[in-house]
Amino acid sequence: MKELFGGPGRKSGLILRIGQCLFASASIGVMASASGFSAATAFCYLIASMGLQVLWSFGLACLDIHALRFNKDLYNHIVVSLFVVGDWVTATLSLAAACSSAGVMVLFAKDTNFCTVETKCSCGMFQISIAFAFVSWFLLAASSYIMFWLVASI
Repeated sequence: MKELFGGPGRKSGLILRIGQCLFASASIGVMASASGFSAATAFCYLIASMGLQVLWSFGLACLDIHALRFNKDLYNHIVVSLFVVGDWVTATLSLAAACSSAGVMVLFAKDTNFCTVETKCSCGMFQISIAFAFVSWFLLAASSYIMFWLVASI
């Protein structure tokens, strides 16, 4: 079987998972610290989706650490299939949450002038949180793509 960059139980896979977890956590932290984020359901959905991504990525990062520490092989058809399904589900949810939040942000900034009218609005923090969510999704999309090719090669 072919060893791919970012595969399970490899250092590159661990780096991808840690990056996903860190950027998703940063997205949650920035959004939750912004005042008025609960005004839009899309922002709440972003927090929920990023929370799921943090849990998923952290769990797989721990599994990668275990595999690296004890020299375990995670290239099993069942394990890789589980990784593929989990990655694709969380990637789809994360992309939907980031895109819907970005759409609401465009609505706030361009169409309703909410960011210029509201003095307590945290539009800059909303945008930073959404950017972190997209970076986290990009890393997860890379993992999803790698896992898809691994399951095809097994």
